[in-house]
Amino acid sequence: MKRSGVCAITRAIRDHRFDPAEVRVPAGKKVKLVVHNQDPIPEEFESHELNREKLIAPGTKASIFIGPLKPGPAVFGKLPIGNQQAIKYNAA
Repeated sequence: MKRSGVCAITRAIRDHRFDPAEVRVPAGKKVKLVVHNQDPIPEEFESHELNREKLIAPGTKASIFIGPLKPGPAVFGKLPIGNQQAIKYNAA
């Protein structure tokens, strides 16, 4: 979904993992990543590379704005609470 030149992408956190764990985003565009925590405990989205950190309460959604991103694959966030699983992007 695109609004005002921003690409919006939604991902869930289930069983302490991103679902799905990889996302394709347009290179050179801002991205609004909406993360829906479907777990019964708080989860933390964190990315030192992008200077983003957000605690997401159980059953709630958080919007995280990132980019514009350079082309190519990279990691842009992880769940450090109880799990080090990362969400990866591939900007094309």
